[in-house]
Amino acid sequence: MRRWIEDVKSELGVEVDVDVAELLDMTKVVAHGVARPAAPLTSFLVGYAAAQAGGGPEAVAEANRRVTALAERWAAEPENSAGTA
Repeated sequence: MRRWIEDVKSELGVEVDVDVAELLDMTKVVAHGVARPAAPLTSFLVGYAAAQAGGGPEAVAEANRRVTALAERWAAEPENSAGTA
């Protein structure tokens, strides 16, 4: 997968290195705690938010941290049972 990510970054002209494991953990929390289709869309929004915040690994990590916490809170709420979002 690392090669794929490097090829995508090259194709898109992206030069930022991010913690792939943290991003994958976030998508796992979202997929299981919110809804599976929410994971890729949330990943897009994390990247977009990081870009709006000036970009860079720190901006990605902060957006990722905030969304992971939100997904964990979401999953803990009975009215937000997984798969109904």
